[in-house]
Amino acid sequence: MRRIAAVLMVLAAPTVLAYTADELAARNVAAKGGLEKLNAIQSLRLSGKLLVNGGTLQLGYVTLIKRPGSIRYEALLQGLTQIQAYDGTQAWQINPFQGRKDPEKLSIDDAKGLGENALDFTGALVDYKAKGYALDYLGTEDVDGTEAYKLRVTRPNGDLTYVYLDPEYFLEIRTINRRIEHGVPNETVTDYGDYEKVDGVYFPFAQESGLKGSSDRQRIRFEKAEANVPAADTQFQFPGALPSATPSK
Repeated sequence: MRRIAAVLMVLAAPTVLAYTADELAARNVAAKGGLEKLNAIQSLRLSGKLLVNGGTLQLGYVTLIKRPGSIRYEALLQGLTQIQAYDGTQAWQINPFQGRKDPEKLSIDDAKGLGENALDFTGALVDYKAKGYALDYLGTEDVDGTEAYKLRVTRPNGDLTYVYLDPEYFLEIRTINRRIEHGVPNETVTDYGDYEKVDGVYFPFAQESGLKGSSDRQRIRFEKAEANVPAADTQFQFPGALPSATPSK
C-alpha cells in the first residue's frame, strides 16, 4: 500500500520541465524572433515616457542604440535635455537638471551599465558565447507569483546578471544586474512587460527599475520603436557638436 501511495503522489505532482542553460537560452532567442531577425537589427530607436518620483514627474525619453556597442539616452523636460551616451570606448553625459550644460566624461565604472546595455540590447542570452559570457541555470524562483526560470550570466569582468524567464513564453520578466562600481557592489532590479514586435523581434515596451531593496523606482513606457534607423557615430561620441537622437521635424 505504501508503494501504491508513493506512485500516486508522484503522478499527482505537477510536471516540472528540466532544461539546460543552453536550451533556455535557445528558447529565449526563438521566442524573440530567432537569431537571424535579431542580428538583422543594426540600430534601434525607442521613444516614449520616463516616470520618476513615484510617477509624479514625466519626461520625454529616447533611447538610440547602434551595433556593435553604442548607446545614447535622452530625457527631455521643459526645454532641457539630459544626455548619457557611450561610443564603445568613452561614456559621457550632459545634465542640465544639475546645472551642467557642458559635456563631461564619465569614469570607467560609470560607463559599465551603458556598455552592457548597448551590447545586450536584444538580451544578455542572445549570442552569449560570442560575447564571452558564462551561463548557468540556477533552477526556478518566484517572481511576483510566477515560477520563473533563473539563469546567471557571468561577464568577463566578473559582473553578473541574473535573468528570469517566463516559464510559458521564455521571455525576460526580470533581470538583476550586479556590478562593482567604485569598489562597491551595486544591484539593479529591472522588470519587463508589454512585449511588442519590431521588425520581427519582440522587445519589452514597459520597464521598471531601481536599486535592489529600494522603493524608489523609475518606469519607462515606450510608445514608438524604429529599427535600422540612421545613426551617425557622432551621436555617441564625446561631442564637439551635439546632434540629437530625436529626429528633426
